[in-house]
Amino acid sequence: MNAEIITIGDEILIGQIVDTNSAFIAKALNRIGISVYQITSVQDDKLHILKALKEAEENSDIIILTGGLGPTKDDITKKTIAEYFNDVLIQDDEVLDNIKRIWRDYIKKPVSQLNIDQALIPSKAKALMNFHGSAPGIWIEKKNKIFISLPGVPFEMKSLVSDTVLPKLQSLFELPYISHKTLITHGLGESSLAERIESWEESLPFFVKLAYLPNFGRVRLRLSGKGKDKAKVDTEIANQINLLLPQIEDIFVGFEDESSTEGLIGKLLVEKGKTLSVAESCTGGKIAQTITAVPGASGYFKGSIVSYATQSKIDILELDKQLIDTYSVVSSEVAKAMAIQVQKLFNTDYAIATTGNAGPTKGDSDAEIGTVYIAISTPNGVFAEKYMMGNLRTKVINKAVNKAFELLYKEILKN
Repeated sequence: MNAEIITIGDEILIGQIVDTNSAFIAKALNRIGISVYQITSVQDDKLHILKALKEAEENSDIIILTGGLGPTKDDITKKTIAEYFNDVLIQDDEVLDNIKRIWRDYIKKPVSQLNIDQALIPSKAKALMNFHGSAPGIWIEKKNKIFISLPGVPFEMKSLVSDTVLPKLQSLFELPYISHKTLITHGLGESSLAERIESWEESLPFFVKLAYLPNFGRVRLRLSGKGKDKAKVDTEIANQINLLLPQIEDIFVGFEDESSTEGLIGKLLVEKGKTLSVAESCTGGKIAQTITAVPGASGYFKGSIVSYATQSKIDILELDKQLIDTYSVVSSEVAKAMAIQVQKLFNTDYAIATTGNAGPTKGDSDAEIGTVYIAISTPNGVFAEKYMMGNLRTKVINKAVNKAFELLYKEILKN
């Protein structure tokens, strides 16, 4: 069974917002055994929406729209859906009661006519009650096709998908089982990794597929199995992972469904009762930002210093100016000193430090653009590694962040 997702909104097409709704819906559908055939983004334009609906109906069994259900004149999805089905809009009293409840309990103002009109839905549709907002979802069945329209506000959309749409689809169809298992690797590029595991990949059974997902020094390997027999799919994926792991044991970090690399680091630190701090220069705080995005990071992450300017390394981290003058601010010696000092400052067991030239100019150092030193200070000592990470600023920063986590992860495992 295939689905198509249509996101509606000029703000997506001009790059003002990122379409995260489609990613959430696609993942949710896949989890219950529905494959996504296509994702389409269209303007807030009637003809464009009508064309997208027609094409989606030809290609897919389930068509899910998101966006364009608000109270303003540019929100035309509902009217366009009614036109597509040669239908008219009628008031749904249950939806209107929900709108009045929201305004009474939360807005504390009289309900405007614009908001009252949000209770209008196509007469052929069933309303999907949105308890977190005024725009209801819409469910229309046409022969063997299902059309679902959802609000574009992510929180409202997610709630409707999880609480209403998925259970309803599961009750209507006998769906296949789909399983994904993603392995995280560090330190080997996609092509080299593909060469290493080529014979294993070629021997995969027809119902198990492999995808390579490279990203700044990391490659994720996603194994996907699909079939009616859940036990058979799960057993085969487990068997294939057991065959794969010995071939990648030197670069394997963990499984993505368990956690990200930074999440795995956090789990290790908690298990061992250890703490972490960070001193960043060229990465500009991105390491700390990534760490604190993990729930529970306060249990092991004590803090960070973004000593971006050379003088801040002297004033805040108390690095010796002569050390910087002798070896350059972008050097192994400075990276190690930064790690040691931030470790002392926050009294942590581990510390990460970065210094380098991310570009586009060289700044306070003559080191080539793309040069990065990453230092790790542990309870047993400190070391630094030098890397040449290219000349694209964003790429340099992201590769440095990922490499720092790779180095730290390996050190924690040793102790």
